[in-house]
Formats: sequence, C-alpha cells, structure tokens
Amino acid sequence: MKIAFYGSSLLSSYWNGAATYYRGILSDLASRGHDITFYEPDAFDRQQHRDIDPPEWCRSVVYPATIEAVRGVLAEAGDADVVVKANGVGVFDRELLEGVIAHASPDALRIFWDVDAAATLDEMRGDADHPVRRALPDLDMVLTYGGGPPVINAYEAFGAARCVPIYNALDPTTHFPVAAEPRFAADLAFLGNRLPDREARVEEFFLKAAAALPDRSLLIGGNGWDSKAMPGNVRHIGHVYTREHNAFNCTPLAVLNVARDSMADVGFSPATRVFEAAGAAACLITDAWEGIEQFLAPDSEVLVARDGQDVAEHVAALTPERARTIGQAALARVLAEHTYEKRGAEVDAILRAHAARAREAA
Repeated sequence: MKIAFYGSSLLSSYWNGAATYYRGILSDLASRGHDITFYEPDAFDRQQHRDIDPPEWCRSVVYPATIEAVRGVLAEAGDADVVVKANGVGVFDRELLEGVIAHASPDALRIFWDVDAAATLDEMRGDADHPVRRALPDLDMVLTYGGGPPVINAYEAFGAARCVPIYNALDPTTHFPVAAEPRFAADLAFLGNRLPDREARVEEFFLKAAAALPDRSLLIGGNGWDSKAMPGNVRHIGHVYTREHNAFNCTPLAVLNVARDSMADVGFSPATRVFEAAGAAACLITDAWEGIEQFLAPDSEVLVARDGQDVAEHVAALTPERARTIGQAALARVLAEHTYEKRGAEVDAILRAHAARAREAA
C-alpha cells in the first residue's frame, strides 16, 4: 500500500523522542512491500541535528514550516492508500489533521497515530473543541504509542471507531551491545530531554538518588539540563545522538528510565529508551508504572523503583556481575518478544485486514 505519513521527524531525534519509533516501524513496513512517504517540517533545529540521512526504504519530504508548504504536502495525501497524521508535529498540527482527512481519497484508510496518548486524552477531556476529538468521526482508527486498556477504553469512549496500541520495541540492527566508552562512564546514567511533564519525576528518581549517593558518579544526557542545579556528582553532557546511544547504555553500571507524568499515570507505556537499553544489554532501573511485567520481568530483567531512595538502594547494592546478568536477561526477552519486526507485523496485519474489509464492502 502507498502510505503518506505526516509526523514530527524521521531524520532527527533532536527534541523528538519518537524518531526511533517511527524508523523501526516504518522500515519494517517498507520491507513488507509498503511504499512510504514521510512528511516532516523544517522546525525546532531538527534538520541541523539529523541522526540519519534520508533512508532508502522511504521517500523523505522536508517542508518549510509555513502554511503554504503545509498545503503543498497535504495535496499529496490524495494519492495514498493510507494517510497517517501523528500527533506532536509541533507546527500546524490542527491544519495537518484536518487536511489529511479533507485530502484523503474516499477509499483511503485514515489513521491518527498518537505517540502521547495519555496527554492527548487529558487535553480532550478539557476541550470539547479539541481537533482530535472533532476528527474522530472521520477517522478509521487510532493507533497509539502505548497505553493499554485505559487508553483503548478512553479513545473508544470519545468515539474512536477502533484504537490499537502499537508499543515501542527494539531494532536490533541499530541498538545492540558495543564496547564501553570512557566519556559515558558512570554508576548511573539517565538520558532524556528536560520537559515540564517529566522534570519533577527526574528530580525524584535521578537527582534525589544522586544526593543519596555522594560517592557515586552519575551522568545525565539530553537537552535543557544545562541550567538545572544538580548535585556535584552529576555530570551533564547535553544532546546524545542516536548513533551514540549504544555506548551510552553499555558503559555505565546501570541506566535509568523515567516516564513522563501522563505515561506513568496511565501505565502500559514503555519509552523507546527501555528497549534501546535492553537491546544494548544494559542493566535498566525504571520508575514504577503499571504493566511493566508485560515487557520485562522485575528483579530478573529490570529493576523497578518506587522513588529516588529505591533507585539509590538499587545502585548501592548492584555489582558488575549482577548488572551483566540483568542486562543479558533483558536482551534475550526483547529479542524474543519486543522487536520492531513484530510491531511491523501487527501494523501490516491491521492495514491488510482493513483493505480486505473495504474490498468486501465494495
């Protein structure tokens, strides 16, 4: 099928954590014969911080962040069998969503792909005129980054014809164990941008743990932290490119995952970082959220912390041997159950089933 996908960025993970998610799923769909065009705006300096060149498996269209350019790329939606608008593009989100619906051919499959479903649903509850809420009657389905039964039930209650979570996963060709790099050496490392809906949880799970571990070294990567006051044992290294993630995950004794507020509240929403770390055989410590057992087994494949004190205790008790054991177990689990090949197969089956139903109806 010919797929037109309007998202934040395929080429850059700069202020764009969904990049590796898009790459993993869409590259697998391309391997299954789908013809994909990804449309992304030139915004937020992402094009100046690209992680990859335009891939061979996808036509990449980067358009100026202007309404005229938006109209131009929307005109191409009519040629597609499947049109997808992802949330969080950051510029002209309302116009893009309304535009893909208006320009899609009558028999095209119309999808809203929500990579921050819990936050979107909170917005919809407080705004009867929310663009996604208004668009649901004209959409064939909603796919989400995660969220499990709570997100499915909420979207269907708002009138979605169908809601299916497509979880994050591992691309073993890009995330895998590598040699350690001294610049990433630490007892505990955290990678994530400074965002309003995660900062308080980073303070609790990372900075509080750092204060409780004055003799240990901690490392934080990501944008926005340079102006944040931190304990003296924390080193900040700024943006970490996707190509550096393997070394970032493999080098420290342990790495930390901290969910955003909305995803922690809803549960069933493992971040991309969870699978990247597991793919590198890192020993992962994660903040507690409902549904973690669906992805990794606590104590044997991941260490779960209820607060910063738990994180500190995990690090203090961790030996290199135990860290390696946990990391290897996590790697085995995600390779067996949580790869983008498996996620791509799920999406491919959804697309083909919908097309078959449409043919029968015709």
